Amino acid sequence: MARLTALAGGVAVAALVLTALPVAAHEHPSGITDLVSPAVVRLEAVSHVEITLLDHVSELKHVERSYDIPFGAGTGTVVSPDGTVVGLRRLAVNPDDVAVYAANKIFAEHHKVKIPADYEKHTLSDDILNRHLQDCYPPKSSTATCIVNVTTDITAFPNVSPPSPDGYKLKCIKAGPKPDDPAVLVPLTPSAGGVGMPTAPLADKVPDQQGSPTNVAGFLGRPGPNVAHTVEIAHLGKGGVAGQGGRPFSDPEKKVDEPVKLGGLADKGLVGAPVIGDKNGHVIGLLVGGGKDGKMIGVKEITAVLAAAKVVPRRGAIDTAFEAALTRYHTKYYTEAAPGFQRVLELYPGNVVAAGLLKTSLAKRGGPEDQGTKKAAAESEPATPLWPFIAAAGILFAAAGSGAYLLWRRRTPEISTELPQPMAATAPLDDGANQTVVVRRSQSFQVVPQQQQVMTAADPMIKYCTSCGMRLGPAHRFCGYCGHPSET
Repeated sequence: MARLTALAGGVAVAALVLTALPVAAHEHPSGITDLVSPAVVRLEAVSHVEITLLDHVSELKHVERSYDIPFGAGTGTVVSPDGTVVGLRRLAVNPDDVAVYAANKIFAEHHKVKIPADYEKHTLSDDILNRHLQDCYPPKSSTATCIVNVTTDITAFPNVSPPSPDGYKLKCIKAGPKPDDPAVLVPLTPSAGGVGMPTAPLADKVPDQQGSPTNVAGFLGRPGPNVAHTVEIAHLGKGGVAGQGGRPFSDPEKKVDEPVKLGGLADKGLVGAPVIGDKNGHVIGLLVGGGKDGKMIGVKEITAVLAAAKVVPRRGAIDTAFEAALTRYHTKYYTEAAPGFQRVLELYPGNVVAAGLLKTSLAKRGGPEDQGTKKAAAESEPATPLWPFIAAAGILFAAAGSGAYLLWRRRTPEISTELPQPMAATAPLDDGANQTVVVRRSQSFQVVPQQQQVMTAADPMIKYCTSCGMRLGPAHRFCGYCGHPSET
């Protein structure tokens, strides 16, 4: 009984102590687009043409002109702190022959003839002018009347505030053969020192499941006070083979015609934008197509062109600091997230995403949603003392011991504690009866039990112990003082 009572008390104490311990915070992943959107850039590509017309018709004269012909505008993704970007070939390589455009343009301006400013070769009714025009068109020959030099100017405008008016220049070092194949663009002047730029993490593969949710993040114009990065939700459709047009999009609930929606956004500047997976916020592909058919090329095609260009995508110090702050932010530890975002802005001033999250963190810091404040308040409260539980356990053990003692007492015969009374002076002793017999040890040292006789007074109801002389009650079988039996 005592053991069961003590065990029950111990279990109760342990339960109370465990319920008083704090529960550890659960970690959540960072936001779906937050990891990638700081690394999104606006790409603008221009063909710069310098042309010299050798006029031999009327008089020998050299006419020089230069033209800037925009041919690509879309979105790219930074994959290395040095500013290396992955985009599409159409944003890096002009598919048209700008030398033809420049020949039409300079002939029409100098000779005052009507020639469309396009990429087609035309003929003139005047035989001499027509011969000189045909000799101005490429390819270059020994009788050429035009000297043409074409260069491509690619500019990346990062997602910063205040916006960068000039951006930074890129050159294409590798691209696939088709306009919607991925391309690798590296800075003309790599940044020296510092920590570089934010980068986007690349996924290992594209989700296989049809209807997998994704997000597309990019720019519909050059970043500025009124142009922020755009994020659109999309879902992966069925099929799609690398090198065969890409994977389609499809809304599993059929509420939105996603190919048409994304195709229109591609035409407005979202082409080449990173497609972000819903699982961990990594880039799983790039948006391609246009018109009424927006699709996605997968991350394997991106990594293949990077490998061909001998470029290894990597993350930097900014990304490490940013991900640490994001973890605190998305677990609602706003007090702890704020210094993290401030650190990111120290490393990369103007980071639009970090600045926005810092503003939110400061607004919610110390508020009812801030888990950091709740944790600090819990730690500042005095800890629950253990002495009440210890005292309760002591009381339970004491009660168990008392119960066991009482149970033992109930099973033990009663022993008199009555004090001895003096023998009556008037009662004569019977010297001849009940004499005490003394038994001594024999020479063989055998122990013989000592026999004692009880001396009785004249009143036969009164008895005394023959060993110590204490008065015995009529029902006592043992002496209450020395414990010897009243009868032998």
